[in-house]
Amino acid sequence: MTPVIAFGEALVDMLSSRLGEQDTQGPETFTPYAGGAPANVAVACARLGVPSRFLGMLGEDHFGDFLAAELKAHGVDTSGVVRTSAARTALAFVSRDALGERTFDFYRPPAADLLYRLEHLPPGVFSEPVILHLCTNSLTEDTIAETTLTIADMAARAGCLVSVDANLRHNLWSEKYAEIGTVTRLLDRAQLIKLSREELDFLRGEHTADGWLSERLAAGVRLIVVTDGATDVEVRSAITTFRVTPPQVQAVDTTAGGDAFIGGLLAMLAETGIEDDWHQDEARLRRFVDVACHCGAHAVTRPGAYAALPTREDLEQLK
Repeated sequence: MTPVIAFGEALVDMLSSRLGEQDTQGPETFTPYAGGAPANVAVACARLGVPSRFLGMLGEDHFGDFLAAELKAHGVDTSGVVRTSAARTALAFVSRDALGERTFDFYRPPAADLLYRLEHLPPGVFSEPVILHLCTNSLTEDTIAETTLTIADMAARAGCLVSVDANLRHNLWSEKYAEIGTVTRLLDRAQLIKLSREELDFLRGEHTADGWLSERLAAGVRLIVVTDGATDVEVRSAITTFRVTPPQVQAVDTTAGGDAFIGGLLAMLAETGIEDDWHQDEARLRRFVDVACHCGAHAVTRPGAYAALPTREDLEQLK
């Protein structure tokens, strides 16, 4: 089985007690949940029985202790986690509407995850092929962006499969919109891209969706997965395009839905290996994406991130 390594931010989601604008009775309270998109993916893979490791930096503070303990409790290898007193662990205050959709207020920067550098990489981290998963929230400042891009290059040269989830959070960027050129530099280093329809529409600019997706495939991306909430997932490679319909569920909190989806997809790839033709078997990819859809559907029916991510037993009950 191929191990999965996720690099980037781990943070604390402070989840609102209120479910929407109509839920205004009493004081609003926030409950801390362990989160952060790459960390969520590491946990998603571990809960599905795949060897999983998280690389990142946490503050030497209470919230850093909380995240490190939660990652370990869910079976993630935390030997690549670095602690620092130079910045604190990031927080995200998350409010939800009646459909479970979120708005975020981030307390970052400064934050510990932005201080990770190449010298913090564990020795021999890519000495054997792994699946490396990244998100674009590690591109929001120049130095962490170059670190992230270099790590992606290192993994690719070592024969690893590089996966990137766009996961755009515009209010983390200095201009309050993601820098399209920087994001595209990372996407084009990947073999697997996951993004939402909304993210696709933002990133493509004046290009058509088909034209932009074709450019990514021409740059070397092997598989692109476009999610669109509860509607069909579009899957595209150089040789095929197809759609998969996710199960319909009542969403409570969509915080971990996308991370559960990509975690499920990576777990399936990890089980079967990342040989050169992994992206060419349409029947197998359909099966993998269907599993990923069930992972995402399970996660949105529960609050928070780590605890909402499914195990194998959870997926059997959902079918």
